[in-house]
Amino acid sequence: YAPWCPACQQIETIWESFAKESEHLDITVGKVDVTQEPGLSGRFFVTTLPTIYHANDGVFRRYRGSRTLEDLQGYVLERKWEAVEPVAGWKSPSSIMMHGMAGLFHFSGYIRQIHNYLTGTLGLHVWISYAVFILATLLIGLFLGL
Repeated sequence: YAPWCPACQQIETIWESFAKESEHLDITVGKVDVTQEPGLSGRFFVTTLPTIYHANDGVFRRYRGSRTLEDLQGYVLERKWEAVEPVAGWKSPSSIMMHGMAGLFHFSGYIRQIHNYLTGTLGLHVWISYAVFILATLLIGLFLGL
């Protein structure tokens, strides 16, 4: 979820109720703020918000059903998750590919911090910051090409 997301705000009370019922369902329920954990949003390939996953014994399934408390509980109690196709092996959050994707999301956060430092702290114009990144990209490409 993200704090600014209207759909996430709409499901928040239902999700909190579902989390309170989690002991009776013998599951653990959590939520992750993708603005605070960009690596996880990359690892789980989050493209829409909110995104709900069911994980059991290292197998991940994306929940796409109705977002009512009853349907969420039924998904677990009636074991409806067994009928859902697991996330493909290469796209699984535990795969090497998605581990690399998480690294790219972290890297983009560092780039954003550098940009904010150049423009905010040092007071450089935005276009100068862009020029620095363009030059760095070209130099890295030339270095790798050698």
